Amino acid sequence: MTSAMFSMAPVVPPPWEKAVVTSGAGFLGSHLCERLLDAGVDVDCVDDVPAASAHNVEHLAGHPGFRYLERDIARPGCRDTLPGPYDLVLHPACAAPRAVFAPRPADPPDADTLGTRNALAVADRDGARFLLASTCRTGTHPGGGARPARDGAQRFSEALTTAFVSAKETDAGIVRLFPAYGPRMGPEDGPLIPDLVRQALSGGPVTVPGDGGRRPSLCYVDDTVEGVLLVAASRSVRPVDIGGEPTATVEEIARRVLDLTGSDARLEFTGVEDDGAEPPRAQTGFAHEIFGWTPKVSLGEGLKRTVADLIDRPARSGPRNVPSAEGGVHRACSW
Repeated sequence: MTSAMFSMAPVVPPPWEKAVVTSGAGFLGSHLCERLLDAGVDVDCVDDVPAASAHNVEHLAGHPGFRYLERDIARPGCRDTLPGPYDLVLHPACAAPRAVFAPRPADPPDADTLGTRNALAVADRDGARFLLASTCRTGTHPGGGARPARDGAQRFSEALTTAFVSAKETDAGIVRLFPAYGPRMGPEDGPLIPDLVRQALSGGPVTVPGDGGRRPSLCYVDDTVEGVLLVAASRSVRPVDIGGEPTATVEEIARRVLDLTGSDARLEFTGVEDDGAEPPRAQTGFAHEIFGWTPKVSLGEGLKRTVADLIDRPARSGPRNVPSAEGGVHRACSW
């Protein structure tokens, strides 16, 4: 496969006819659905709650290849409610890698592992390629040593995926995603950029964690999706990092947001980091060497698109309806 396969104007037909994307109405999931549909792949978007992010897939509802299925992928028996057959199962139904500084729950929800088990069962049933979108927090951090036990659910999901490969010869792979940003993101998808924009538009102060000197790994969502689909199109089993280079400090990002919003708000440095550990950095050499993947959208251009979307988007409060091919109204959640 070449890296041109999933460019914005793909020239090589995708290797799938029908895909299912779990948590497909969320930030990343909706972009995956959109890119697959643009490439000619029929997509079942599986999601359950809440209505707050329903607008992420509203624009896809009229597409002839799109179907929204209101399902909880973690519920027993969910496999039998997904009609298929699928050639591709994308499973980003896990705790999002919240951008840089956000505290995470002490106990990962069982839904992560139960959802992974069900999604793997669907792939095994249909002989489909399975790809787990894990988080950057499941590996080791730059200082060495394992991440805390709070990330055990994701480590178990990775181990379960590998076990299906060994025991059932399932065609399965893993991508470890570093924080992505772009249109349709909300605070739950990584609070850094949405919070900076919200504070700038409200007149400030714009809160910058610590002394603002940290350099987060941020990847524009189009580049993240490209990397995910390139790995999906392979038979790679080993985990593959997909993420951006830490090119700018948080202070520099905040000042760019002020410029893009036209705000004269002042910066306020907290002096205290929300997380004592250094943010993990993506090791993307394998993705580049094997799949030809390199992020293409610069931070400046990505921020311009993201800030414009956050400014123009209607308020996210209140329910919004998602038409479904099954009839009725369904609700969606963010990834």
